[in-house]
Amino acid sequence: MSTPAPDHRAGADPATPPLRRMKARSRSEPHRAVTPLELFFDLCFVVAVAQAGAQLVHPLAEGHYADGSIGYAYVFFGVWWAWMNFTWFASAYDCDDVPYRIATFIQISGVLIYAAGVPRAFVDNDWTVAVIGYLVMRVALTAQWLRAAASEPPGPARRTNARYAAGLVICQAAWVALLAAPENMRRWLFPIVAVAELLVPLIAERDHQTPWHPHHIAKGYGLFSLIVLGETMYAATTGVQSALDETDAVDELLPIAGGGLLIVFSAWWVYFAAPAHERLGSNRQSIPWGYGHLLIFASAAAIGAGLEVAVEEAVHKAHVSTTAAAATVTIPAAAFVLMVWLLHSRHFKRGLAQQLTLPACGAAMLVCTFTGRWAVLAAGLVAAATVAVGVTLTTRPVRHTRPQLP
Repeated sequence: MSTPAPDHRAGADPATPPLRRMKARSRSEPHRAVTPLELFFDLCFVVAVAQAGAQLVHPLAEGHYADGSIGYAYVFFGVWWAWMNFTWFASAYDCDDVPYRIATFIQISGVLIYAAGVPRAFVDNDWTVAVIGYLVMRVALTAQWLRAAASEPPGPARRTNARYAAGLVICQAAWVALLAAPENMRRWLFPIVAVAELLVPLIAERDHQTPWHPHHIAKGYGLFSLIVLGETMYAATTGVQSALDETDAVDELLPIAGGGLLIVFSAWWVYFAAPAHERLGSNRQSIPWGYGHLLIFASAAAIGAGLEVAVEEAVHKAHVSTTAAAATVTIPAAAFVLMVWLLHSRHFKRGLAQQLTLPACGAAMLVCTFTGRWAVLAAGLVAAATVAVGVTLTTRPVRHTRPQLP
């Protein structure tokens, strides 16, 4: 992953950006890097991801798996979709002038408001603060799409941008209306509104594809993956520290800490092993890839919550069995590996052995669930062995070159 670099477009100056029309960026633009503003925006999501993961720990530790999983899925969808909305727009229309920067700052403010509302949404099903955060974000993003539409000549590009703006307004109205629904109906209505959100890009881009940059998008997704994995590491460290403050059960905690590190290190290696941008040629490939990352990001963040549960069970603070606590780590870890394989790794594998490496890893991690107190360490060793096998198979001489991608 390359570090953020300044924008080298003519006339661009990070200190005093000139006011310009919001022209579409070129898909063939060389050396497209993640800008400091995009990095700042992404880092602000650390708060929201941390809130979602923290809220997941308690229900899992108490054995309330269904309620915890549903609440986590809902609040994490809000985190991921807010990030998605900005990232794809920025890849197509980032002009980095004063209005653009101010609009981005407003969206960041909305993200922080949403993060503040996550605990109420998760625990009490009270989405008021979260929806207010989305409203703040949507006001700014709608203005950005309208500005992009006004900058395009009459034609497909302008219609696409106008459809995005209209879709945002309609969906945001649905979120506000959701607050008026009876509390016991909100969890049933939420998926309907979420599906409507997912349909907006499909409808908006049906006759014209926005000029997002494949390499830039892949970098953005990679950066968010780093943020989520970093939050997982932080959550696990905090859990171990809290346990050590209350007990001297070092022998019980060391296998969990060691296994957790191996899982996170291996997750990083597996994710960045494939050049994902090479497959992002059109919406046909990019939309399933982009949407599928909801499960990659959510499972990566859930690993951190699972490690906290495993720590609590080891020091007898959780009210679940050892096997159930282990499953809170091994299931999201296996889901992460399998989704990375499904979305892009499998397209770069050569031969049956390479294709089966990650699926076998996921299956073996699930089996590790039943190895008692050594489950997390066993899963970590499986993950590390998978990386070693993958590196060996990749560097082994082969008779054929990589097949042409569809």
